[in-house]
Amino acid sequence: MMDLGSSYRLSLERSPDATALVDGALRLTYAEWFDKIRRVGGGLDRLGLKKGDRLVALMQNRWEMATLHWACQFQGLIITPLNWRVKAGELDYCLENADAAALVFQDVAEEAVANSSEAGSVQRIGLAAGENATATFDDMLEEDSFDAEPRADADDISVMLYTSGTTGKPKGVPRSHRAERAAALAHVAQHRGIAGEVMLGAMPFYHTMGVRSLLAMQLLDGRLICQRKFDPRETLEMIEKEKITSVFLVPTLFHDLLAEPAFDQFDISSAVHLGFAGAPMPDGLMFKIWEKMTPDQLVNHYGSSEIYTFTIEPHAAGKPGSAGKAGLNQRIRVVKLGTENPENMAEPGEEGQIIADQANEEAFTGYWRRPDADAKSFHDGWYFTGDTGFKDDDGDLFVTGRVDDMMISGGENITPVEIESVISLHPSVGEVAVAGIPDERWGQKVTAFIVCSGEVTVAELDTHCKISELADFKRPREYVFLKQIPKSPVGKILRRMLVAGEFELA
Repeated sequence: MMDLGSSYRLSLERSPDATALVDGALRLTYAEWFDKIRRVGGGLDRLGLKKGDRLVALMQNRWEMATLHWACQFQGLIITPLNWRVKAGELDYCLENADAAALVFQDVAEEAVANSSEAGSVQRIGLAAGENATATFDDMLEEDSFDAEPRADADDISVMLYTSGTTGKPKGVPRSHRAERAAALAHVAQHRGIAGEVMLGAMPFYHTMGVRSLLAMQLLDGRLICQRKFDPRETLEMIEKEKITSVFLVPTLFHDLLAEPAFDQFDISSAVHLGFAGAPMPDGLMFKIWEKMTPDQLVNHYGSSEIYTFTIEPHAAGKPGSAGKAGLNQRIRVVKLGTENPENMAEPGEEGQIIADQANEEAFTGYWRRPDADAKSFHDGWYFTGDTGFKDDDGDLFVTGRVDDMMISGGENITPVEIESVISLHPSVGEVAVAGIPDERWGQKVTAFIVCSGEVTVAELDTHCKISELADFKRPREYVFLKQIPKSPVGKILRRMLVAGEFELA
């Protein structure tokens, strides 16, 4: 497996005049983009950054961020992208934890940088000049001083992603050039990518899905259309204007796309390759996507930052809820809840914890400076994902939630995903999330939080669940109507906020 800088040069040599990147009015061919990548690499040299240094980035999906990512691949630097909405306290933690040498940021992160006590100890490169910047991005573009000869090899670290930290401090996930390229190759194959693919670049470049779009585009000599901040109407405009063929989003963003009032005004027929990841998709939403977007394929990609692919279901609408079978580079098992023995496997239909074999090229080798997390996650060569699920009689995996999301109500173990999928099929339900609320009688009371798309009563929802195949003990004991479901910046439901009562009633 080659390093990523060498990988980019393959596209440069094959298709130098093909359009590689679009950001608003800016359009760059592979050759034009390479010139900017090389200049930024030279600028990083002049700042004194050395191979193996961590460079933290706080930027939206813009050409500068994509260019910086590739420049780091050539330089052998470890790009460490963070959510550009980060607060000063979390920025402090990540800068210190990563032992960062430099920080690149734009105006949307100016306040966090200004209030960060750690930022003052590193070089600060702003997209624009300002009191918080020691240099500007334009400074790095001034000279063509780097020959762009790749300095990394396949086993060097390419990128360090930080997990969302919904249950504690975020964990650094260092990933090698080998793992990143293997994951991108698997993505191309598993999503049936085509030469010259035109990809929507909406998933953040600090998220594994965004990084994968960036790298898969290069392997296909394709074109990436940057979307700096997701907006459903703008997305529809981009699909129509750029004839985007590939759209890879979390379920929440697909929901927002279909809910856009102007949806039917746009020609999105070019978008034939659809994929989702990041969270299970409710059945109701999946059927709406298949009906309204009429793609050639709708792929359920189940994976993580740590190991990009766990399983793939290439015909998601044909088997709702199925995450399919293990990906090209992977082995997957479901083991009994509470065990640390990879051989203690659950029976078909029995819910357990999903584990993945570490012996594959897509996998990371351990968390950054977190031996405690390694000890919890690794057992006998297997990665314990923290996700719950089961395999059916066909060997297909169904993901039911997180171990931490498991509800115990009336002595029964209950996971939220099945309940959410059933409720999502009601025509007046726009979004739904289920959580266990502490209750004196039940221990935890199964509670459904609903965002309505039409008029509906509690009695109607309860009847809907009663006549479904949902077991009676899983039926919600309470329904709460909200203005919106609390979610992370990449669209994951924040159940802890529901349990804590941190929401706004409709």
